[in-house]
Amino acid sequence: MNGTMAASSHRIMLGPLVAAIDQGTSSTRFLVFNSKTAELLSHHQVEIKQSFPKEGWVEEDPKEILQSVYECMERTCEKLTQLNIDISNIKAIGVTNQRETTLVWDKETGEPLYNAIVWLDLRTQSTVERLINKTPGRNKNHLKHKTGLPISTYFSAVKLRWLMDNVDEVHEAVVSHRAMFGTVDSWLIWCLTGGKSGGVHCTDVTNASRTMLFNIHTMDWDPELCKYFGIPMEILPRVRSSSEIYGLMKICSSLKSGALSGIPISGCLGDQSAALVGQMCFQDGQAKNTYGTGCFLLRNTGPKPVMSDHGLLTTVAYKLGRDKPACYALEGSVAIAGAVVRWLQDNLGIIGSSEELEKLAASVGTSYGCYFVPAFSGLYAPYWEPSARGIICGLTQFTNKSHLAFAALEAVCFQTREILDAMNQDSGIPLTQLQVDGGMTSNRLLMQLQADILCIPVVKPSMPETTALGAAMAAGAAEGVSVWSLNPEDLSEVTSEKFEPQINPEESEFRYARWKKAVQKSMNWETTEPVCNGNGETSIFSSAPLGFYIMGSMLMLIGANYLAGHA
Repeated sequence: MNGTMAASSHRIMLGPLVAAIDQGTSSTRFLVFNSKTAELLSHHQVEIKQSFPKEGWVEEDPKEILQSVYECMERTCEKLTQLNIDISNIKAIGVTNQRETTLVWDKETGEPLYNAIVWLDLRTQSTVERLINKTPGRNKNHLKHKTGLPISTYFSAVKLRWLMDNVDEVHEAVVSHRAMFGTVDSWLIWCLTGGKSGGVHCTDVTNASRTMLFNIHTMDWDPELCKYFGIPMEILPRVRSSSEIYGLMKICSSLKSGALSGIPISGCLGDQSAALVGQMCFQDGQAKNTYGTGCFLLRNTGPKPVMSDHGLLTTVAYKLGRDKPACYALEGSVAIAGAVVRWLQDNLGIIGSSEELEKLAASVGTSYGCYFVPAFSGLYAPYWEPSARGIICGLTQFTNKSHLAFAALEAVCFQTREILDAMNQDSGIPLTQLQVDGGMTSNRLLMQLQADILCIPVVKPSMPETTALGAAMAAGAAEGVSVWSLNPEDLSEVTSEKFEPQINPEESEFRYARWKKAVQKSMNWETTEPVCNGNGETSIFSSAPLGFYIMGSMLMLIGANYLAGHA
């Protein structure tokens, strides 16, 4: 009896709860927070399988993504029940997601028409080169005045263009007005609010701002941009704010998570914007760096978009309500951070887990002059160089796998230093400390290395799930829900750990200069997609240098024969 009373009184003390779906590149999570204290009560995580059908291609199965969300919701609800926490206390659900990843589905059948093309994917490199060649002065920043973005393989418009050009099912669905396009947030919200039976087709301003089809000044789809890429506007989701009720959850009542049916989905933010909100970076000049599959440094620039002169993106940070102003951010995007750990584990087999990487690197405490530039998907900020590829240099007979592990961690830190330098130059006000979050921040060696390489303190919150927290905050604060106050005086104090620099700045600068040298060696590796001859074999002329060499040699031979004949 006392146990039951204790459990019920405990439930009353908790107050309203808010949940978040965090659908990332490598995993999906469902997390439940106490809206009064921001405490994480329970969560569940499921890994997502990535497939690499061809070199440079990265895909995920939209149905597997959706199924992983259902599984995480179900398992979390089971855990809450075991903790005697009443599921009906969940008042809202927020969605945060890997950005730019592109899906097209049939609105009549609800079936995806192709795999999701992941943001890291490089298949559109030739499309990007063709588009840049068409612009005045071959300028990759031709659309930046409207989008805040360079023309790059990274963003959704070129991926969508590829799907329309290369996948018959997509082309046919577009022609017959059955196609729906969306980033992961749109796919999930559409499916969770009923799918083909009345699902809501929407996105929020942060995700829309990563497509290259969205005008960051008018805050809507831009007819000229859509025409430029040849995208019919009817297939696009409706753009909404990051904090409003989009629709209500529809889930099979026989499931434990069936208790979530009828709960509003009322928050939506791209993962990096969600982390900015979760880190409480609401003031102009506040910044955070998230270490996930990639690495993303965002600095709040307030209600005006600031254009970068140093290779950073201008993006929408958040718009927390229909009638609230939009806030913007400068962003430095690095493609490969945590993904390098997965590569060392899955491709090279030199570690069995991410924890092992830290042990291996700590055992030597140095890379011994070895530098690793993991440009697997070209280089993102500040270079935007799709022709770059990964290199490891500075090897000697002494180098072993421990040095390589250390170099991999250093690579994440050096890439962060490059985008931090660019951000400091753009803003003119250097950051005095760096707020960090994301899965890799559990690696204490990485955090210390980061402080050493930046020469400023690195501050890590004790609750690392700031991306999900940001989505929950947006959902709980939405009009019609209003269980989470975003007023500065109401935000709970965050406990954190600080890593101070421990090496002298001269050594840090020396290592950074060597890194920059290595980056230059990774550039201009690939010219374009290989050209195949009729038999599906790659032509030697697809390599520009080799092509020029062979053509030059043939011309010299012809010239020599001609001269010999006239001697």
